[in-house]
Amino acid sequence: MADAGAPAGRVAAPTVSLASFNAWDRAVAAAFIRPCLDVDRWVNTVVDGRPFAEVADLAQVAAQAATALSHDEIEAAMSHHPRIGESPSGTSREATLSQGEQSGLQVDDELSRRLRQGNAAYERRFGRVFLIRAAGRSASEIVALLETRLGHDDATEERVVGQQLGEIAVLRLQALVTP
Repeated sequence: MADAGAPAGRVAAPTVSLASFNAWDRAVAAAFIRPCLDVDRWVNTVVDGRPFAEVADLAQVAAQAATALSHDEIEAAMSHHPRIGESPSGTSREATLSQGEQSGLQVDDELSRRLRQGNAAYERRFGRVFLIRAAGRSASEIVALLETRLGHDDATEERVVGQQLGEIAVLRLQALVTP
């Protein structure tokens, strides 16, 4: 049964206390964190790690669970990520999280051009959208990293994407679950 005011199978509030997250029914807790990283193994590991004493403990388990994502897990998770520099569409919790993550990007015309060109080159090269933790990074830093990553081989880039997915998942989880 859902706890702490959460309706069965759905969480209405954008954030929740750690105590409430710890108390929720497994299915409700899993549905709540799935927008952070839509990988069954990650969701199950985090939910099964409850109860957590501190948000830092939750973040540590989430970070560890995101290491060594398989190719299939990366591809599944990537299907939900918008292009960097484009406004995520929709009203889902995942779209809302993406909008917040990219909200601080200040992109002038030259950076916008380089970002569009880089995104297109990346998609041709790797067959997926370019993914990077945007939070805490400037647009010029993101463009420089995009241009650098175009030189990666497939295996190196897949490891980097997996690391970025993990960083994004932990940041999102920390934004959703409060002390």
